[in-house]
Amino acid sequence: MSEQSAKAQIGVTGLAVMGRNLARNLARHGFPVALHNRSAEKTRSLVADHGDEGTFIPSESLEDFVASLAKPRAIIIMVKAGDPTDAVINDLIPLLDENDIIIDCGNAHFDDTRRREHALKEHGLHFVGSGVSGGEEGALLGPSIMPGGSKESYEKLGPMFEAIAAQVDGTPCCIHIGPDGAGHFVKMVHNGIEYADMQLIAEAYDLLREGLGITPAEIADIFREWNEGDLESFLIELTADVLAHVDAETGKPFVDIVLDQAEQKGTGRWTVQSALDLGIPITGIAEATFARSLSGHADQREAARAAFPSISTGEAWAANDRDAFVEDVRRALYASKVVAYAQGFDQIQAGSEQYGWDVDPGAIAMIWRGGCIIRARFLNRIHEAYEKNPQLTSLMVDPYFAEVVTSGADSWRRVVADAARTGVPTPAFSSSLAYFDALRRNRLPAALIQGLRDNFGAHTYLRVDKPGSFHTYWATDDKSEAPA
Repeated sequence: MSEQSAKAQIGVTGLAVMGRNLARNLARHGFPVALHNRSAEKTRSLVADHGDEGTFIPSESLEDFVASLAKPRAIIIMVKAGDPTDAVINDLIPLLDENDIIIDCGNAHFDDTRRREHALKEHGLHFVGSGVSGGEEGALLGPSIMPGGSKESYEKLGPMFEAIAAQVDGTPCCIHIGPDGAGHFVKMVHNGIEYADMQLIAEAYDLLREGLGITPAEIADIFREWNEGDLESFLIELTADVLAHVDAETGKPFVDIVLDQAEQKGTGRWTVQSALDLGIPITGIAEATFARSLSGHADQREAARAAFPSISTGEAWAANDRDAFVEDVRRALYASKVVAYAQGFDQIQAGSEQYGWDVDPGAIAMIWRGGCIIRARFLNRIHEAYEKNPQLTSLMVDPYFAEVVTSGADSWRRVVADAARTGVPTPAFSSSLAYFDALRRNRLPAALIQGLRDNFGAHTYLRVDKPGSFHTYWATDDKSEAPA
């Protein structure tokens, strides 16, 4: 056996849960894996616990780790995003040779990935920012993988990543997304959609509980039933599990003993910030992100409860027809989910155009069908929509999704109206409905906004009857108009 063939095909530095499981997944699929961690104990622990799963080549120093890899080297970094990632990259650069590949599989901001890719190119190195979705279980058993970077780097990484990715109908949930930051951008939007999906599910739960006065366990049964139909998804399945769970210590429903303050790691905020920069209205994702923020302001919420005791919070709500109400909530949830995904895909396409990535939205839907957190039955429908019409202006106007939204509109309105009447907050349901109505409205009040901007700041306006920009001299008696 040659010295080169005896070396590892890929390395992983950073052996916390995600890095550890990715390394094991690679080894299980027959790829010799070099291992390194700042604390050597984690390296030794992985080999001791799982050394029989494949070929591991552990090293305690970064120099030995790099030396244990076959050229061109491929090194996965699985450390905390930000400065720690930069520190590892800077330590690796002097140890590497031209055409070696550094892969960041963490949740990095795509702008950081673009910066790093440009900087490493100056050293003759490839840098790949790769989204990995599926959590620790997905990392071990098959995640959805979204690698960016150069086509040359994917020629080496593709066979390995496609082998360890989730497989759906014989197709790996991994493709080359596009150059520089494309992979991390798509993963960011994936997480934004995930925020919206979870908020919508939480609102559906809240509506069912307040509107019907039923227990979490009974609502779990409803979600299990929903998971047999068009709403089938990983998150709906998990929701049923969480709602059915009973706290061992108190005997109460688990959901009732959990503090109602949701945390976030930042990808939702990044998604909203990016959408603002791109001019893409992702209202459902934004409201989901803000809802998490509001939940964490415990002092403001306590003060508001004391200041507004007369505001109903749903106690008086009682839906007359249980089955009809459950069906209304189901239809409203599905329609709102369509809006969230449509807005996310709008953002992906806008980012692709802005940065020249040439991302294929239909292919993105395919790799999200398995492994990732937002995997769902209707991703097949999204793929089909873009296959039929690659120039689709909005996912919502595809015939299938247009029918879903149109047929669910009356239910959607009843649910949002009942929630508003009884004081149950539904920011994601409500904003999604408003987005749908704004898209289909013949004329929007933006005409008045144009007039106001021109009046106070001479910002000009456009007319419906002739081309060009115009300004009205509002301070004059005749309010004369002139081309701008």
